Amino acid sequence: MDVLTQYAWIVWLVLILVFATIEVFTLEMTFLMLALGSVAGLLSGLFGIPWWAQFIVAAVVAVALILTLRPPLLRMLRRGGDPARSNIDALIGAEGSVVRTVTSSSGQVRLQNGEVWTSRLSPITEQADVAVGERVLVTGIDGATAVVVPVERSTPQ
Repeated sequence: MDVLTQYAWIVWLVLILVFATIEVFTLEMTFLMLALGSVAGLLSGLFGIPWWAQFIVAAVVAVALILTLRPPLLRMLRRGGDPARSNIDALIGAEGSVVRTVTSSSGQVRLQNGEVWTSRLSPITEQADVAVGERVLVTGIDGATAVVVPVERSTPQ
């Protein structure tokens, strides 16, 4: 057991390196907190504390950091995210005009961004088909098909 306490610093260094490496790839801050807990275990070992007490110190520090430091770090990490929608998310809610009659199984629409998509009517609409030139709204994307509903036209008064 004396040998285990004497060479525990090697185990702590290996754990610190492993946890830090995993953290670089995940960026979820959990492994960073475990690495910092391992640093606390290493430091306690340098003061001559037995190996089992080093483990307890490392565990307590890691749990305390996960509960206290990790949440604000995650908020700070995610604060600078780009709020702009992109890809398929940007197409949901886009308007377009019918290029080829849209039915419940086929059709084509030109979206407001200029792209022409194959399309079909959404199952929530009661309309049988939408004629060429009519306005539609994209409610979903199913593979390479835009799922659309007709846009209600306001009647002039």
